[in-house]
Amino acid sequence: MLVFMKTFSAKQVSFFTAFSAAFLFAVWTLIAHGFSVVLSMVIGIPVVFFSMYLMIDYLIINLILEKIKPIYKTIFNANISNKEFKKNFKDRDIIADVEDEVAGWEKNTSTEIDQLKQLEKYRREFLGNVSHELKTPIFNIQGYILTLLDGGLEDSTINHLYLERAEKSINRLINIVEDLESISRLESGELKLEQEDFNIVSLIYDVFEMQEMLAEKHKIKLVFGDNYEKPIKVNADKKRIIEVMNNLIVNSIKYGKEKGTTTVSFFDIGDQVMIEISDTGIGIAEKDIHRIFERFYRTDKSRSRDQGGTGLGLSIVKHIIEAHGQNISVRSKPAEGSTFTLTLNKAKGK
Repeated sequence: MLVFMKTFSAKQVSFFTAFSAAFLFAVWTLIAHGFSVVLSMVIGIPVVFFSMYLMIDYLIINLILEKIKPIYKTIFNANISNKEFKKNFKDRDIIADVEDEVAGWEKNTSTEIDQLKQLEKYRREFLGNVSHELKTPIFNIQGYILTLLDGGLEDSTINHLYLERAEKSINRLINIVEDLESISRLESGELKLEQEDFNIVSLIYDVFEMQEMLAEKHKIKLVFGDNYEKPIKVNADKKRIIEVMNNLIVNSIKYGKEKGTTTVSFFDIGDQVMIEISDTGIGIAEKDIHRIFERFYRTDKSRSRDQGGTGLGLSIVKHIIEAHGQNISVRSKPAEGSTFTLTLNKAKGK
């Protein structure tokens, strides 16, 4: 029955069924009573036809489709009113509609399941990365302390050295926890921005000065893309933007090529200032670009850990910029370098 109804509408099913019943009635009458009752057939067949049509139509609509309507209504729109639903339901091929809605529901559900699986994969990776990042300094601290307790504390050649190394590992733990706390507060909206007008050019000068020694160590030149003599004022949380620029410039230095450059440029784009931080470093592979802002994600795990840092810097950068209602993006080619681009609102009234 349902297979038949999938091809035809409910009205068509009623019509065909009534017609079949009337035809069978006519055949039975002819066989049973002969041709002498033709007049009775002329009157009886239409009566039988319409009676059967009405009865079958009622049965289909009220006994079958009424059972399907609640299912269809739930799938189609859980919030639709009964009045509106009845209006939309009238004269519709409900079986075909249910089939379409179920197919659409299945597709949407499959997509949601795939997304949940992907999120679960990221969650496992994140937990694994957190575990690894925390275990390394913890095991280092444990090793140094055990060595000191086993007699190294009295050995003047190693006691001070091991205490210094333990302190570095403790500081690394503190940095990881503080960075995770910052991300958590940014994601939850607990971290409130203290926005003000300030000169972004002066801020970059300050960051250049802070990272001057690191740049010299890696033989990287820190330069501006142009001679920015006039102030370029933006409206943002100055403390957080220092953190953003410091992260981006330090990354460009650590992953730059020897005798390379890190260049900061500014562009006027209406109500906003676009800032580009470019380097001539090792670049980022295309398969890694869409994941570099993830927590603890490292394009080259062994090299990245040798360079220090918590692996959370770019994730914090992204969250801070998005908290300002702005965007950050990256374009890069392996062996050619990378360019990080972000926007900030111009200073109010400027």
